[in-house]
Amino acid sequence: MIHSMTGYAVQTRELGRVALHLELRSVNSRFLDLAFRIADELRQSEPQLREALTGRLSRGKVECRFHLQGKESATAELVLNGGLLGQLKAVEAAVRAELPAAAPLSVGEILRWPGMLGDDGVGFEQIQPQIAPLLAAALEDLVASRRREGEKLADMIRGRIAHMRDLVARVQPRVPALVAEYQEKLAQRLRDASATLDDDRIRLEVGLFAQRVDVAEELSRLSTHLDEVERILKSGGTAGKRLDFLMQELNREANTLGSKAMAADMTAIAVELKLAIEQMREQVQNIE
Repeated sequence: MIHSMTGYAVQTRELGRVALHLELRSVNSRFLDLAFRIADELRQSEPQLREALTGRLSRGKVECRFHLQGKESATAELVLNGGLLGQLKAVEAAVRAELPAAAPLSVGEILRWPGMLGDDGVGFEQIQPQIAPLLAAALEDLVASRRREGEKLADMIRGRIAHMRDLVARVQPRVPALVAEYQEKLAQRLRDASATLDDDRIRLEVGLFAQRVDVAEELSRLSTHLDEVERILKSGGTAGKRLDFLMQELNREANTLGSKAMAADMTAIAVELKLAIEQMREQVQNIE
């Protein structure tokens, strides 16, 4: 299926008093451009995030935000470091044995001792097992989002293709009619200019005119390019660059068609074709 480069996904995992929050945003870009905004305590996860993103996506500017969110409802629990408290008790006893007059440690001093109150935060070793499933879920959501957007783009492009086929069908019968009209006008001018009608001169002029207005090749190429666009949309996959190239080719044929237009209605059709191509090109820029 066709995928857009525009998408969004967010996933959260609760880890005690905090929540692991991963957000992915994607917009169009010529290449795969990754930008990371990661909290310092999660910085070690960047290689893992980069590898997963590059393995799943081929184009787009992707912004990855990864951080921990504190819970307002969670209250901190003060836990004494029993091991450290025991060490302090033994050290104090040893000191007082040597210096009986030394003042004992106060409760405040003990509580302020570095590391005495256990840290109830979440270390990276606790977070790491949660990163892979969190990332997999976020990537799945992002790809699904890009796929839904891609389906909309493909439907719009198919609509433009149908419109262009109608325009091409309107051009094809106009060429013989234009040649016949030109032949009649030329014959009338020659009749007005002289009493004798030079049939050879008329045939020569009409032949040259027919060559100038012959757009059969351009119409055939337009149809061929439209067939290829439809084939690519049906095949899916990474198709943005191929479709962008076809938009250039379609525009080239539409320009040639416009330069050969010898009637106002054909000029209007050429302009309408270019407008439809430009509308498609704008959407193709968003396809992966």
